[in-house]
Amino acid sequence: MELLQRFKQYIQKENLFQLTDRLLLAVSGGIDSVVLCELCKQAGYHFVIAHCNFQLRGEESDRDEKFVRSLGEKYGVEVLVKRFETEKVALDGKKSIETAARDLRYQWFYEKIGGGRPTTDDRQPIVDDRRPTADDRQPAANFIVTGHHADDNIETVVMNFFRGTGIAGIRGILPKQGKIVRPLLFARRAELEEFVVNNQLQYVTDATNFENDYTRNFFRNQIIPLVKESYPEAEKNVINNIHRFAETEQLYQQAIQQHTKKLLEKKGNEIHIPVLKLLQVKPLHSVFFEIIKQVGFTSHQVEEAIALLQSETGKYIQSATHRIIKNRNWLIITPNQTSEAQNILIEEGDKNIFYKDGNLQIEKYTTTNHQLQNTHLVAQLNAGEIKFPLLLRKWKQGDYFYPLGMDKKKKLSRFFIDQKLSLIQKENVWVIEMDKKIIWVVGMRIDNRFKITDTTKEIISLTLKWQ
Repeated sequence: MELLQRFKQYIQKENLFQLTDRLLLAVSGGIDSVVLCELCKQAGYHFVIAHCNFQLRGEESDRDEKFVRSLGEKYGVEVLVKRFETEKVALDGKKSIETAARDLRYQWFYEKIGGGRPTTDDRQPIVDDRRPTADDRQPAANFIVTGHHADDNIETVVMNFFRGTGIAGIRGILPKQGKIVRPLLFARRAELEEFVVNNQLQYVTDATNFENDYTRNFFRNQIIPLVKESYPEAEKNVINNIHRFAETEQLYQQAIQQHTKKLLEKKGNEIHIPVLKLLQVKPLHSVFFEIIKQVGFTSHQVEEAIALLQSETGKYIQSATHRIIKNRNWLIITPNQTSEAQNILIEEGDKNIFYKDGNLQIEKYTTTNHQLQNTHLVAQLNAGEIKFPLLLRKWKQGDYFYPLGMDKKKKLSRFFIDQKLSLIQKENVWVIEMDKKIIWVVGMRIDNRFKITDTTKEIISLTLKWQ
């Protein structure tokens, strides 16, 4: 069956897009994107061409841009071109050239179809070769279409296997992900080369494809050929495995969804997970990873996260955006920099409480066998006046207490002025609360209502250890 017919069938089978859709073709000028243009034209699809000039190969980059513009003239379609300061972006963002180019490319593509992808704050300036027009305010297309083919998928799966991306990585590139579609995944590169010859198509060659400086090129030019020396059918076997792994991943995700539905309790912007239930889950490592990777945690942090299940209240780990906090019999996943993330419950019997800025050691003893200490790092309180649970939290505006030695209440904001605290010092003050009463401004002063008296029989001692 000729390539064009298989192309149409694959699009229909995977429900990639319709004849009425307008497509944004990502065109580099190489064989795969040139074949993509020709097939879309022969099949009757409406498209515009988008070309990224990463300005990494000097005159060769400009040659590619000129060639892609000529494709637009050939097919009578609009050509969009963006020039990127890729090396500067990679350097400023501490990224590899490959990663920077990929991020810039897809960021721009999504802009041209009217959004749909989260943006980041680490974007760098890019240079456009033309002035904005009224058309820029309208989406150029409905879908982003790339020329990824079966050989690209083979390379991706092999790379991901060694990279350790898990089952989502070894099932390879999907034919459709949101607004990105890949209608050539069914075809081998050799088939595209044959199509080029039969249709007398012109294309450009990227000289860096033959260099091994980039990871993909190294796998394409070195690793896979070496494997084929021992296993001639290796590429065919990988393609077969891709289909198996895709179905395996579907079953895997169904199981994960069942587990998460039973485990996760949504409370405001927090997720609460009961420790005892989580401990019964098998396989724990895989299920827990699938839960926490959604909030920025990596596979390397799973063991740390699992260790929280047996840790003391207040212990936590964090990603760039979230924290997982152990709070008694719960794990709480919460965004960083929220007041909820800093509320820690202290139950009777707790010995150590860990929190963002320190560690609280809790002891209880009689007045007859312990000497009182005169230090701001130790709060010695009348146990007869204390009722658990206690709450360790950051102070907030409106808080007040009765400073030791005073019978009148004082707002914490005024107390901090008296103590001559800087703005930074104020922001880092924690309090311990009981029944909405502050019993200790941590590391500073206890509340007069909970002081030790002549009739005190038992003492609760809270000792602060700074992180």
